[in-house]
Amino acid sequence: MARRPPREEHENHERWLVSYADFITLLFAFFVVMYSISSINEGKYKILSETLTGVFNQPDRSIKPIPVGDDRPRTTRQPNDAMQQGGDDNLDGDPLTQIADAVRAQFGDLIGSDQLSVRGNELWIEITLNSSLLFPSGDAMPADAAFGIVEKVAGILAPYQNPIHVEGFTDNVPIHNAQYPTNWELSAARAASIVRLLAQDGVSPSRMAAVGYGEFQPVADNASAEGRARNRRVVLVISRNLEVRRSVSGVGSAKAQPDGALRQAGTQPAPVAASDAPAAGSVNSPPPAPAPGS
Repeated sequence: MARRPPREEHENHERWLVSYADFITLLFAFFVVMYSISSINEGKYKILSETLTGVFNQPDRSIKPIPVGDDRPRTTRQPNDAMQQGGDDNLDGDPLTQIADAVRAQFGDLIGSDQLSVRGNELWIEITLNSSLLFPSGDAMPADAAFGIVEKVAGILAPYQNPIHVEGFTDNVPIHNAQYPTNWELSAARAASIVRLLAQDGVSPSRMAAVGYGEFQPVADNASAEGRARNRRVVLVISRNLEVRRSVSGVGSAKAQPDGALRQAGTQPAPVAASDAPAAGSVNSPPPAPAPGS
């Protein structure tokens, strides 16, 4: 019987694939680890970058804003054109007359559209703005347009020392929400918002006060939509001195009358903060009355 030839053993030429696969796996793991170490959290990096930028590029502010509602982005206030042209010469005459004239010159378009009015007498002037210019319905957070309007008003008022109080008024439509249970809260919050913006734009906070009268001092009939729109307003009252401001704010500009006692108060010097003390005759000297506003 013939012998079978010996069977040739199979050579395992594919064994190198096992080592190659192990090498590729290790290489992949290496790059995964390197990527995880070197990757940057973009969100945290952006927050850090913005924080550092804000610290080193923060504009110089003389006062700290009073927090009323959410903050909005602000631009640096530029000097008002009317004030630039006149310079310090604008402070030589009667402050009330000059403020009234400057407001009329600056806001002629709004005066023409009955959105803003200026009126007054020898003791105080009133700058009345429709709430629709400044606030969304039922809210005390200033609208975008309010920032530019208040900035211009602040540019006119800042050089003077006269006391200011801001009055908030609403119509008689009830409001019911957690933030403003009644129109009292809404009107007061709106007045405070305008005071805050004026302070941010350079008007001395020690000169100002905020008062809310709710729906109880209407200037028009609430039975019509037009009348309700007129009653929703904010009034900036610039007084000759602190005594006049106390008297006017005590009853509201809608009811105050320049009677004999108030005229006598207007001729008397009233105490002001030492840092805000005006030059002699700049506020308290009795001047001619400003022309009635439209």
